[in-house]
Amino acid sequence: MRKVLFVEPVIFIYMFASHLTSPLVQQFIYRRLWEEEYNSTFISNSNTSSCEQNKSSPTYIKQKGVQEKTSVFNMQLDLTGAIPSLIVAFIIVANGDRQGRKRSLVLPSMGALIADIFLTIISYFSLSLSILFAVAFISGLFGSMATFLGGGFAYIADLCHDEKQKTTRIAVVDLIFGVVSGLAGLSSGYFLREIGFTWTFVTASLLHVVNIIYIIFFLEDTVSMSEFQQQAPISCKELLKETFSGVYMLFKTAPSKKRILIILLLFTFMTYLFTVFGGSSLFTLYELDEPLCWNEVYIGYGAAAFTSVSLTSFLGVYLFSKCLKDIYIVFIGIFSYIGGIVMAAFAKTTLLMFLVRVPSLLCFMPVPVLRSMLSKVVLPSEQGAVFACIACLEVVTGTISLSVFNILYAATVAWFSGFSFLFSAGLCLIPLSVLCWLLCTSWNGEDLALLVPDEVSSIDSVDS
Repeated sequence: MRKVLFVEPVIFIYMFASHLTSPLVQQFIYRRLWEEEYNSTFISNSNTSSCEQNKSSPTYIKQKGVQEKTSVFNMQLDLTGAIPSLIVAFIIVANGDRQGRKRSLVLPSMGALIADIFLTIISYFSLSLSILFAVAFISGLFGSMATFLGGGFAYIADLCHDEKQKTTRIAVVDLIFGVVSGLAGLSSGYFLREIGFTWTFVTASLLHVVNIIYIIFFLEDTVSMSEFQQQAPISCKELLKETFSGVYMLFKTAPSKKRILIILLLFTFMTYLFTVFGGSSLFTLYELDEPLCWNEVYIGYGAAAFTSVSLTSFLGVYLFSKCLKDIYIVFIGIFSYIGGIVMAAFAKTTLLMFLVRVPSLLCFMPVPVLRSMLSKVVLPSEQGAVFACIACLEVVTGTISLSVFNILYAATVAWFSGFSFLFSAGLCLIPLSVLCWLLCTSWNGEDLALLVPDEVSSIDSVDS
């Protein structure tokens, strides 16, 4: 059977299934905790959710309590799956340089399938929410989203030999993430209203089954293994040694300027993701609360609005890369995010909440550009190592940011629910400071070849 080097369908299906269930899990937890608090069925109509806006009402106080409990529960759930997924992502993605990329795609898909099956059972039989912690841990053992993203971007990097093509291709993948998450978010509200939680989880399970079949039988690996590698399995000790030695050599053999540059780019990437993950993760809870009081359909509309943000961010990368250095594109994207998240902090009407996406039109640009900058600095044989570092940073950053922002939201929702958004905007000063330092020193000069990959390659070739 002839196989193809076309990974985009895998990314599309996985992201759609994941983002179809992600907002539903939050709403599922919110409704179950609501029912436990009120000892009654959650009520939702075509216009608003069951939401009390009279601050002097006892129901309003209970409502805030449900918000706090849901926020803390989500934080605990994220922590449960983060630790195993961090370890698995580091091992699988880093070893992809020698053992292939497909396992970093198929394992997370299998873990997501198992998680959706358990969600179906929990929803259908109204089982305890505590089972979700076991589900999160099992899903983490299969690598979860971090392994999938690390393997997917390394797969794309293997296919790109031109540096400008690499930036555009990685931006295309991020565009797929944004568009698919928007479509899935929009669909999730209608899925929930028409067929309920149980059958929506069944639908996501079937999508993961299709994905697993495509990866195993139709997708060709970008890394070919020798017959010795295929026939001689290595022990866990040797596997760990190979993994850590690959990442260690990435920093050990590099010139000092290149090594520090990689560290600074990783730090910038991590701090920006921290602010974006943390701020955007609170949108669902913020929209469920007063005075917006959105229902599942409006929440779906809000998630779908980010589709336009992903599209404009991709167009921004495509156009700006023709006339600007990568570092300036990152600057523009960060300022775009700051404008949108500050506006969200004071959005008290449905119209204004939708208009939050306008200043945020370019906020996703830094993510693919920073990935591309890191990929350009390293050798082709080091792509797995650098993307393993990125994947692990995404897990650590995402987990810490979700925990911090959920705790912060739970502590501040009673007096100002938009405080967490302002805090997110303030944290953007950290990556901006690093980028300013790069611009104001020799680190963006020709000796670094920040955006002149040929010189970086020449440095590496001399070292090797």
